[in-house]
Amino acid sequence: MPISNLFSGALAGFGAAVPMTLAMEVMYRSLPQHERYPLPPREITEQLIAKAGLWGQLDEKEYLGLSLLSHFLYAAAAGAVYAALVEKYTFSSLPGGVTFGLGLWTISYLGWLPAAGILRPATEHPPRRNVLMLTAHVVWGSVLGLLANHFQEKHEKSFTQLEVS
Repeated sequence: MPISNLFSGALAGFGAAVPMTLAMEVMYRSLPQHERYPLPPREITEQLIAKAGLWGQLDEKEYLGLSLLSHFLYAAAAGAVYAALVEKYTFSSLPGGVTFGLGLWTISYLGWLPAAGILRPATEHPPRRNVLMLTAHVVWGSVLGLLANHFQEKHEKSFTQLEVS
């Protein structure tokens, strides 16, 4: 697989994190007060900082910055994985992206994050918070699929133009 496809997938994943993050913020504000504890990107960041023995050594801006950075980098890495899968298996951009987004939620929130002791499994969070995160992953997956498809078509068009020249 060409590096450019992985980069395009990473860029698509990173870009898709923008509307995902906005959707998370809007939906978070609609939660009842008792369910407004930190969202997973913040929870994960805090847990990793604590495991590294750095708890209490950062200020609020640094926690926020690291939470956003890790969230966007994880989205970029997942986007690169998506691009690798698209290269191997052909599927439509929107359904494929949504399926990948929901799969990523499942693997992360019911799988490796709880197994690593980083986050409680989704089954231990209130249903509204799970709906929020599932919806956010549908938003992310939708945009990921559309952006990855756009970048791929643009890349193929550029490559075709180079061959013709």
